[in-house]
Amino acid sequence: MSTLQDLNQVLSRKQDILSGNAAGVEKQKKSGKLTARERIELLLDAGSFVEQGMLVADAGVVTGSGTVDGRPVYVFAQDFAVMDGAVGAKQAKKIVKVLELARKTGTPVVAMCDSNGARVAEGALALEAYADIFAHMARLSGVVPMITLVLGPCVGAAAMMAELSDLVFVAKPAGVLLVAGPQVLASTMGKSLTAEELGGGKAAVESGAAHFACETEEEAVAQVKTVLGMLPANNLEDAPFAVEEDMNRLVDGLEAGAEGRDVIAKLADTGSVVEVGKGYTGAVTALAKLAGRTVAFVYTGKGDTCDKRMKKITRFVRFADCYNIPVVSLIDSTGLTIFDTVDRQMSVLKAASSMIYAYSEATTVKVALVIGNAVGAAYVAMGGSANADATYAWPGAVISPLTGEAAIQVMWKDEIKRSTGDAVAARAELAAKYEAEVADGVNAAAQGLIDDVIDPADSRKTIIAALELLSSKRDSNPPKKHGNMPL
Repeated sequence: MSTLQDLNQVLSRKQDILSGNAAGVEKQKKSGKLTARERIELLLDAGSFVEQGMLVADAGVVTGSGTVDGRPVYVFAQDFAVMDGAVGAKQAKKIVKVLELARKTGTPVVAMCDSNGARVAEGALALEAYADIFAHMARLSGVVPMITLVLGPCVGAAAMMAELSDLVFVAKPAGVLLVAGPQVLASTMGKSLTAEELGGGKAAVESGAAHFACETEEEAVAQVKTVLGMLPANNLEDAPFAVEEDMNRLVDGLEAGAEGRDVIAKLADTGSVVEVGKGYTGAVTALAKLAGRTVAFVYTGKGDTCDKRMKKITRFVRFADCYNIPVVSLIDSTGLTIFDTVDRQMSVLKAASSMIYAYSEATTVKVALVIGNAVGAAYVAMGGSANADATYAWPGAVISPLTGEAAIQVMWKDEIKRSTGDAVAARAELAAKYEAEVADGVNAAAQGLIDDVIDPADSRKTIIAALELLSSKRDSNPPKKHGNMPL
């Protein structure tokens, strides 16, 4: 056989693969889903895709590399048209090669999940396949950004693939993230729920298992492109930087007690805010640009801070620190939530310890702004001088171990007992006195505990100036294998 004849056979075989399994493709289309290659084409710049292992067509996954807005990425897309995208030894081998190349080159990875699970016929080999993928993802974590798009069923072990990523996007019409299928959960929960209700985008985000819920695959891919454009390629590089907006712009209409989500929108470059995990707890975590620089905004949320809020914040701060993204924390917390069950109280304690650990361990730039209350653990973790490189407060901010109402019960209980007339009014007056004379941000600044009390209108330029000054920060933790984070 001549070389030309052999080449023609290869080309013919490749064309057959590109044409796809007609029955499988038709099934995919009927369910409203794009094919694996259509998804990759939607993500990557036109003509940039270089496929790997194409002739291993029965692996049930398409792998390769390309560019997104000119920046390199590796990608793998499970192919539901081939044995429902089931994971086996061949699929794992292709995925692991992509992960290894990403590690060696410092290139982000985008995973597109659409699989009915493991190839049961392979027995233990299928479990080994998952274990191999998970091990490589765990080692790659913190080296390059890993983003997962859940575009079809992602159940059991497959769901762990998504959870090992930095960011998870779940998209309709078929994306679901589940511990087990609806039938299994229905039997254990005694309820008849659909897959969408159990693990669709809305359910996954509201439970903290995913970060973005998208109405279409196209919307999900577009959001992934936006996020990739804000992240560095790896842990040794800086995020893309381009100053497109006046860094000295004043922000109007802000005062102590303002809603944090509104504050973030006003501080950030216009239209640059991408909220991560919107709908999961009252805490806000968001990527945004400040004078062209990518930052990670964290807002405690008003009122007491519960365990779920702190877990959300902890995860996001660690993600930002992995890739040297500065953390800007907006504090307005009246302290830790006290629940009426021992289990939940212990969960709050653990979550608070984890959050403090995450901030303390993070070596990225950390700037804090007290926009309301900074009571107890929230201030210790986010605004204390041991953890924040710069801390500012607005007039009217309260910085204290306890709320004014609680503090006066300790400090002035005799005055409360001696008070005549309306006891409620007396306590309110004393609480206001404590907050104004003892816990006011000005007093904290006078003691050198925070850097300054600033006009809210100057918040944007003050934070940008701090980030600019701290951009050359060099810090590291003591040599060790890793710390023992309380979980």
